[in-house]
Amino acid sequence: MPAIDLTPSSAKRGRPGYDQDTVLTIAVELFNQHGYDATSMGKLADRLGISKSAIYHHVPSKEDLLRLALDEALIPLEAVVHAEPDPHSSADERLEMFLRETFRILIAKRPYVTLLLRLRGNTELERSALARRRELDHKLAELVTLAQTEGTLRVDLEPRATARLLFGMINSVVDWYREDGPLNASMLEQDAISMVFEGLQSKAAKK
Repeated sequence: MPAIDLTPSSAKRGRPGYDQDTVLTIAVELFNQHGYDATSMGKLADRLGISKSAIYHHVPSKEDLLRLALDEALIPLEAVVHAEPDPHSSADERLEMFLRETFRILIAKRPYVTLLLRLRGNTELERSALARRRELDHKLAELVTLAQTEGTLRVDLEPRATARLLFGMINSVVDWYREDGPLNASMLEQDAISMVFEGLQSKAAKK
């Protein structure tokens, strides 16, 4: 998504060689490496090789950097939630698409999703982001319930717990997946979907 320009129109433009996207990218790296609270604007300036005051040409505050970073993860995830479903699709098909799209966003926005997953809720902004994240849980639980009603999912599964387990599996990818590893993102996505809808047991074992 395009970066949101938070700089007042009367302010000076950013210094040559840097733009808001670059500053945000480096900031997120530092937030994930050291933690948001432990990352000062001075530390960010040192990493960028510019003065601390120069950063304010690009963004008003550290909190605004966090807001931009969290939106990079949450806005595309929320777009999946609010997308108009195919009226001819079944609940389990919508559930599968929801999981696939969530997985793809996680891979594409991995540093930003990592930051979202590590929030502690210490500030109003963090608590707001966590509330937005819980809405994703609610939507997934609704899809699980609907699929149970349609008879395509087991009815002995508690929907909210199932939603958390599904998200837990998908979110764990940020901690261990390597793009240069033996499994590409498409293969990993398919493995995850197969585990959810087909389980781990082999077809021979099920006979």
